[in-house]
Amino acid sequence: MIQPPASTEDPASAAPPAERAAWSIPGFVAAVFGWAGVAVGIGLLVSGYTKSSGGGAAAVWGWVVLGAGVLLLSGLVQVVAGEARVVQLFGSYAGTVRNAGLAYVNPFTKRRKVSIRLRNHETAVAKVNDADGNPIEIAAVVVWQVADTAKALYAVDDYPQFVAFQAETAVRHIASSYPYTSHREGELSLRDNADEITQRLSAELADRVLPAGVDIIESRLTRLSYAPEIAQAMLRQQQANAVVGARQRIVEGAVGMVELALQRLEEKGVVELDEERKAAMVSNLLVVLCSEQATQQVVNTGSLYQ
Repeated sequence: MIQPPASTEDPASAAPPAERAAWSIPGFVAAVFGWAGVAVGIGLLVSGYTKSSGGGAAAVWGWVVLGAGVLLLSGLVQVVAGEARVVQLFGSYAGTVRNAGLAYVNPFTKRRKVSIRLRNHETAVAKVNDADGNPIEIAAVVVWQVADTAKALYAVDDYPQFVAFQAETAVRHIASSYPYTSHREGELSLRDNADEITQRLSAELADRVLPAGVDIIESRLTRLSYAPEIAQAMLRQQQANAVVGARQRIVEGAVGMVELALQRLEEKGVVELDEERKAAMVSNLLVVLCSEQATQQVVNTGSLYQ
């Protein structure tokens, strides 16, 4: 079988370049000399074409000086705060200008604008199965910023769209990795551990968009709920769990109160109760304390055992 020839391309050469500062000088100096050259060149042209003799040399110098002035002016680039200009020379990356103001760069280069401001991206509401297999609806907002302008332009085709796709993927992966509510001790859940979940979402998304030179500042869940088809069933389950928890607290409190009552009666010596009377007293107190309805008092006018 014929083997394809091994690639001689260096993997490092195929990697996108890292951001570096482009060569530049203050633009006001170049602007002054450029406009001065244009003015002098126009003056020489006018003088050369109006003179009857010796005007040819003046016209030639006029074109030279005018061309030099125009060349100086064509190298001026205005950088607005919150933006950067990526300088590209004959298709190759030549550096980035980040300092706001007027700068002068190589006039033969192409300058591409890249925003380095903070941006928000809100993912669409996605229907995903959580770790327990329950369908849920989830969405998040991601705050991000371009950190490396060279990678943002040369590593991916469209870096805002790249961030949007990776955010959708990360949200779906996080939603399917954890249950909506925790059922075991120490288990993370989407609803009960929102801070930990968003931190893990930010970390995963940061790893995904790192090749594009993007930093993730923050991410937050903006929507988290059960899907409509199971929302009512899950609501009843949550209500049942709440009732069971409340009942458990009531019973624990009632048992403590009964225990305290028996202990205080024994310490004060108010009345001596045998085991049968203690059981009846405990039963009556638990009924009174745990009942959801008001109880009616019954006064015993006979003896303790009648």
